[in-house]
Amino acid sequence: MATPLTRKTFAALLGLSLAVASPWASAVSDVLETPARQTSLADDNLLTASDRAGDRLVAVGERGHIIYSDDQGKTWSQGEVPVATTLTSVHFPTPQEGWAVGHGAVILHSSDGGKSWEKQFDGSQAADLVIATMEDQIAEMESRIEETPDSEKADLEWTLDGMIFALEDAEADKETGPWKPLLDVWFANENTGFAVGSYGFIFRTDDGGDTWTEWSAELPNPDRFHLNSIAEVTGGALVIAGEAGTVFLSTDRGESWEQVESPYTGSFFGVMGTGDVNEILAFGLRGNVFLSTDLGRNWTTVPNDSSNTLNNGAVADDGRITLVGNGGTVLVSSNNAESFRTYYRSDRAGVMSVIPVSDEKLVLFGESGVKQTDINGKSP
Repeated sequence: MATPLTRKTFAALLGLSLAVASPWASAVSDVLETPARQTSLADDNLLTASDRAGDRLVAVGERGHIIYSDDQGKTWSQGEVPVATTLTSVHFPTPQEGWAVGHGAVILHSSDGGKSWEKQFDGSQAADLVIATMEDQIAEMESRIEETPDSEKADLEWTLDGMIFALEDAEADKETGPWKPLLDVWFANENTGFAVGSYGFIFRTDDGGDTWTEWSAELPNPDRFHLNSIAEVTGGALVIAGEAGTVFLSTDRGESWEQVESPYTGSFFGVMGTGDVNEILAFGLRGNVFLSTDLGRNWTTVPNDSSNTLNNGAVADDGRITLVGNGGTVLVSSNNAESFRTYYRSDRAGVMSVIPVSDEKLVLFGESGVKQTDINGKSP
């Protein structure tokens, strides 16, 4: 069982949530019940993530905008979305079935390739799941303490005290409203998937999102660091990367997780495979990029010329790897991530996501919406 946060850490988080979340908690609730507005400018506004739905491109962004393209990003249509909150990630395990997540711990589902969406889950349900899980854990700990000799109870009682404090914090969060965001989503198929996010949020479904299970107890993440990215690497392993250099690995399709020794103490905002078995790329603050060829047992620092935060990456059909980030940063590797060459978009707008549409062409998504470019930074 994971060790809970210290009282000091919880008090700091609780103070932040009450001071920051309360004034706009009702606003978050409102956008979780308000459909996204249809606008011809959806592909020009902030877009945060993208994925392929078969041959279709799908991107998500602020105000609940979800757009899709059937001509490799030349023209875009806007999907019907039941929320107006910022969306942070999207994943399609099949051409028709897809999921998107975002602020307010919202989870959306599409069964028509991104044209229309339904809400499956939000922060109110998330709070109930977290509270129920903590109550079960407290009951288990109380039973364990009763069966433990008095001389060995001190550490367990300290742990129980922290768990009770964590429960009180979760109950306070529920009162402030559904404000904590989910940050990434990944599905193995149309049934089983995970959504991860802030303060150690991780939820699992095995029925296509009809029901979700709170899964944080399966991760050794006692400080509840933010979980920023989840991905599958070639060979079948799952990897989660997040705040403070945390990296978690699962080799049994997410049933259990272990913490991998990290090469870095700064935050990772993206993690991905390279296309080769058991290889992991993790990247984040200040342009830091690390490569492991053995599922995180060993890491190599990958040089590049950028010091800008990196947000996302993709592998093209020819094996070329592209990473994108703040300040218009685009990194391209043609040697299996041994090194990257760097270019910066002339507008210097932050790039949040990338989809290669050919060996030479990229579609970029970010602060200035959708942009098309080639691997040398030239627009068509």
